[in-house]
Amino acid sequence: MSLLTGFRVAQLGRGPAAAVCGRLLADLGAEVICIDPDGATPLAEYLNRDKCVAAGDPAGSALAAIDLIVCEGRPKDLRARECDPDTLRRRNLTAALVYISPYGLTGPNADDPATDLTLFFASGIARLLTGQVDDLREPPIRPVGEQSAFIGGLAAACAGMHAALLGGPALIDVSIEEALMTMAIGELANAGLGGNSRPRKRVADGNGATVTILPASDGYAAISPREDRQWAAWLTVMGSPDWSSDPRFATKTDRIANWDALHALMSAWSHQYKKQWIADQAQAAHVPSFPLREPAEQLVSAQLAHRDFYRSLDIGGHVIKAPGPPFGLQISDRKCKTTDCDTGPMPLSGVRVLDFSWVIAGPTATRYLAAMGAEVIKIEAPGRGDPGRTSELHTVLGQAKRGIVLDLKRLGAVAVAKALAAKSDVLIENFATGVMDRLGLGAADLQSVNPNLIYVSASGLGRTGPEARAVAYGTLLQCYAGFAGLNRHPDIAPRVGFAWLDPMCGLMLAFSVAAALWHRRKAGNVARIDFSMIEAMLWTMAEPLLQTQLGLPPQPRGNDSDDHIPHGVYRCAGDDDWLSLSVRDDREWRQLCTIVRTLMPLADCGFRERLEQRTLIDSALAGWLRPQSAKTAAAVLRRAGIPAAALASATDLVACKHLRERNFWHAYQAGVIPGLPWRASFGRVSSPAPKLGADTDTVLRKVLGYSAVDIAALREAGALG
Repeated sequence: MSLLTGFRVAQLGRGPAAAVCGRLLADLGAEVICIDPDGATPLAEYLNRDKCVAAGDPAGSALAAIDLIVCEGRPKDLRARECDPDTLRRRNLTAALVYISPYGLTGPNADDPATDLTLFFASGIARLLTGQVDDLREPPIRPVGEQSAFIGGLAAACAGMHAALLGGPALIDVSIEEALMTMAIGELANAGLGGNSRPRKRVADGNGATVTILPASDGYAAISPREDRQWAAWLTVMGSPDWSSDPRFATKTDRIANWDALHALMSAWSHQYKKQWIADQAQAAHVPSFPLREPAEQLVSAQLAHRDFYRSLDIGGHVIKAPGPPFGLQISDRKCKTTDCDTGPMPLSGVRVLDFSWVIAGPTATRYLAAMGAEVIKIEAPGRGDPGRTSELHTVLGQAKRGIVLDLKRLGAVAVAKALAAKSDVLIENFATGVMDRLGLGAADLQSVNPNLIYVSASGLGRTGPEARAVAYGTLLQCYAGFAGLNRHPDIAPRVGFAWLDPMCGLMLAFSVAAALWHRRKAGNVARIDFSMIEAMLWTMAEPLLQTQLGLPPQPRGNDSDDHIPHGVYRCAGDDDWLSLSVRDDREWRQLCTIVRTLMPLADCGFRERLEQRTLIDSALAGWLRPQSAKTAAAVLRRAGIPAAALASATDLVACKHLRERNFWHAYQAGVIPGLPWRASFGRVSSPAPKLGADTDTVLRKVLGYSAVDIAALREAGALG
């Protein structure tokens, strides 16, 4: 049984982000009809497998009985294809319409051309992707595997699944630029509230004291001894070297201040050993660590084999392993006594979510659920609460939630948690494997109390398998998956980069909850979701995994492309000022030659000839761009129909006229905070994030019916912190 059996989707056209959206829906059992899809590459073939492929006019009868229609393109292209919202609505009066475009359906930049490379620059993510650099002459880069399509497609699937819960017509507008921007939500919020953008030049440790990469004899290993006890254990793993007691490294603050010296000492030790040995020794000491793997190593992972992650796919006569969905689904045979029904104007009106998650991935997911109308009760430990409260993360991710404090080390608090679970629809937790079970709050415990409860666990490698108990953080898993190792220039050692995986998992988790609610409503069965972050990362790395098995193992390439020439990043006049440019066809090339006059002798060159002249072309472009500002040059090129974008900072994005006109930014106190990675015709729910424990008494009274005497007794016993 699949979650989305009976859910009907139409995927229109050749857009890769629309194909990603359709892939995720099909992975959970939806019937996806592709009308004129792309099948030119192994990635496109993978994205469109197990779908019903059709050729023809979307005006046909295929659209009449569809629940969700997903379409990709700029507004002017959609109108030319008769796929604009007004036209499709006439062909289907009730479906949720999901549109994916580079810059959204509205706003002054809506019809600007874009590619994967230029969207990473326009969104500012290229500035953050690989972390801070030692030399500003190192160009920013895009990540491996057409990730703008994956993020845009995930946002579309998440929003579209929620829209479908309304059971009537809805319009979703996904801007890939905005979806990418929200991957760095804390950076955006900081800038929106008057803070400075993070510099690209390395300052002190560049966050290395939190997660760092060390050279090994056969590659690299990533470690994260971020807590004092972990640091002490890590020193033991290294054999308690003579410098262990050096006062320069006594505290985390000291280690940050003296990072270069410390990293050199650790590297002198680590390069003697193999990467897997280092990680194994660290994990045995409860220090988070993983080797940086190549995609080929993930294909023989015992953990992934145990969880049956890969699926067989035939491409050109080659039977290869393709990634499957990361949800670890179990669906109960038992029917719910009741099913939820529409109780309000929002997709999740009437749905209660118990939120045991913290930091980024889980709180991102529950932020989306709260925005879609769910009543989210965020449970935090006494003291400092969610670590996200130390930054602007909680300001954004805590919106529209209720905050309560429970000390789960106290039996009274566990009893409260069970009572809340008995009255909830969904529970999300991301504790280490085994923690909730030891508390008596595991899936089996709570689903026996509430058979209707959709129980969602999020963990680094899943709750089952030989690596299920490994200590993991999202940034470490980016290393383990091979993402960090590929996202670099060939002559630059890998860096961890910013927390890409966590917000991406937030989209996937919120999507899975909406799908599970749809299934509970339609079929009456309840899902248990055992979400694996490493599997989610590999799901989006389909292209390098496929290439590896087809005899073209990926290597770090910076900004090079096999499909577009020119395709690169060029230094401009300002401080750390870079322009990204991508020419997709001969027409765009000839247009570029009319702007950059030194290229005119090459105006008639086709792709292969341009490939041969790449060095000359790049030299001419560099000479033309070096005296200009990137913003000025990008505006000229985009007006001519050529995809180009300056490297944006978070401060630039706050001031962006296009984003302001699209109402991406929302007023908050003396500044603005970022919105969602989509716009929906039914809007969103928003209110300020709660202070720690601010709603404890209200929730206990209104949800559980506790009296003032009951609450006072719990507080006296320490259950409420």
